[in-house]
Amino acid sequence: MRAETDSLGTVLVPDDVYYGVQTVRAIENFPISGVSIGSYPGFMRSLAWIKLAAARANHHLGDLSHEKKAAIELACADVLAGRVTAQFPVDVFQGGAGTSTNMNMNEVLANLGLEHMGRSRGDYDALHPNNDVNQSQSTNDA
Repeated sequence: MRAETDSLGTVLVPDDVYYGVQTVRAIENFPISGVSIGSYPGFMRSLAWIKLAAARANHHLGDLSHEKKAAIELACADVLAGRVTAQFPVDVFQGGAGTSTNMNMNEVLANLGLEHMGRSRGDYDALHPNNDVNQSQSTNDA
């Protein structure tokens, strides 16, 4: 297990998953239908395309380093290829207007990107789910 912290505190996240604290909270708080967002791979691919475009735009604007952009690009390629479908366990019905879905994707991309950078999952000082992957976006944008 790895410890991840958000504004509500610290949560233990299994070492073998790419999602993080926000996803764990969503799983605990919204066990509504038993159907995960990962059951809709086309939807997950669409969201990955948005994250890929945002990373490229942020890099072009000078707001995201080449290293971080490249890591996010590789992570998006993993999602687009269907290699991590099981990493999207958030229920299709949730509170927060889709924030849990958005953060699940951000966390998966950050942790995949960290691995592509040769770093450990959860090393968010190097690539952060919100500050880097979700940079200049809101859930409504996505």
